[in-house]
Amino acid sequence: MARAVSKTGSKNRSSSKSGSTRSSAKKSSNGPSKGRPTRARSSKSAGMSAPKPSRSGKGPRGKPIELYYWPTPNGWKISIMLEECRLAYEVRPVNISAGEQFKPEFLAISPNNRMPAIVDPNGPGGKPIAVFESGAILQYLGRKTGKFYPANERLRVEVEQWLFWQMGGLGPMAGQAHHFRNYAPEQLDYAVKRYTDEVDRLYGVMNKRLADREYLAGPYSIADMACVGWAKLWERQGQDVNEFPHFKRWLEAVLARPAVQRGIGIRVEDAGKVDMKDPKVRAVLFDQRART
Repeated sequence: MARAVSKTGSKNRSSSKSGSTRSSAKKSSNGPSKGRPTRARSSKSAGMSAPKPSRSGKGPRGKPIELYYWPTPNGWKISIMLEECRLAYEVRPVNISAGEQFKPEFLAISPNNRMPAIVDPNGPGGKPIAVFESGAILQYLGRKTGKFYPANERLRVEVEQWLFWQMGGLGPMAGQAHHFRNYAPEQLDYAVKRYTDEVDRLYGVMNKRLADREYLAGPYSIADMACVGWAKLWERQGQDVNEFPHFKRWLEAVLARPAVQRGIGIRVEDAGKVDMKDPKVRAVLFDQRART
């Protein structure tokens, strides 16, 4: 398992109004971060220890949350939430194109061999806890911090409806649209139309929902964080964002948030080297069956 720590430019410390620690990504309360994107470095050996993370803020100096991550829409959900909550975290890249998600040490954390996953050393009762599945992680972090996930039952239901809508609909359908439009070895017109049309339908649902409210559940929440990474890739899904004006307004507003920009801006060096035409890469990503 590659281990890495988030890294920024020349300044690694900044203050936090809430007193919480967070990642070392450069902060801005008034606009986009002017620092270089957070960059995660992979080590050569799974047995190597990660460097000590740089910290910011004046809050508790417990161990940071370990984020098992690869730069995809699902990975962005959690890096965005960690940034929004100003939590300290280490980025530990999981190179899904090289099969690192199947290593025993990762499966002990995420038995579904999928990232993202987290390990929080400061879990319930002060004991470590591992959490996999992006929706479950968002809920856990929301409960832990009391942010972006209301305690009020009526308001929480509003958030959960749209979170699970993303988990069961927008993410899977957009992912299939990506696959058949960009990665399928042969063009299958039926599959392309099927998933492109379904994403169009889902964007229509969002557009209608956002016609009379700023964000999906009213106030900004984990539901918006769950959706934005998929929504920003609308071109790859064969969509025209101008057909959905309320969706477009929402997307621009969420993407303008500094914490969202930092979360999406994390760079993993090895990710830029992946050749999606390599048969070995394709076999790892697309040809998996049950492992016993």
